[in-house]
Amino acid sequence: MMYRSFSSALLASALVIAPLPMMAQGAAAPKIADAEVAHIVVTANTIDVDQGNLALKKSSNAQVKQFAQTMVTDHNAVNAAAAALAKKLNVTPHDNAVSQSLNKEAKAVADTLNRLSGSAFDRAYINREAAFHAAVIDALDKVLLPATTNAELKATLIKYRPLFVAHLEHARSLQKSLAQ
Repeated sequence: MMYRSFSSALLASALVIAPLPMMAQGAAAPKIADAEVAHIVVTANTIDVDQGNLALKKSSNAQVKQFAQTMVTDHNAVNAAAAALAKKLNVTPHDNAVSQSLNKEAKAVADTLNRLSGSAFDRAYINREAAFHAAVIDALDKVLLPATTNAELKATLIKYRPLFVAHLEHARSLQKSLAQ
């Protein structure tokens, strides 16, 4: 029980200091170039693919595994669309402090998730997914979309926003069922 509380606290603290929530909560949106926006989007999607693959390996819960497979499939598709758009626009996604920080935090979360098993893993993974998707949507609305100047990139972000909302709703539904 104490380990679960520690794990939950570690996951929660990792999410609180993650750059997307901080960006979205700031008073003024930071100046981010389109190439940086593209890299942040690809990084966030890649993180979710990696976390989904971890859940596919570690979970024995059919609902969690189905959710994880959806994350892998959907976020790989978003990254493929982003890569195709970047190629079309001749834009090279540019690594930046936000994407680097996202990767650092993702490693800390993965390290914590790797130490968990069974229902503790399932709850931690789904709780993280709900928080991560909420943060991504918030950052998308308050930072990434306002910062994007290329019309096609902005249209792509808007196109995929409902998918992220659906993922959030699915994760919240799973949170309730796993809590019972």
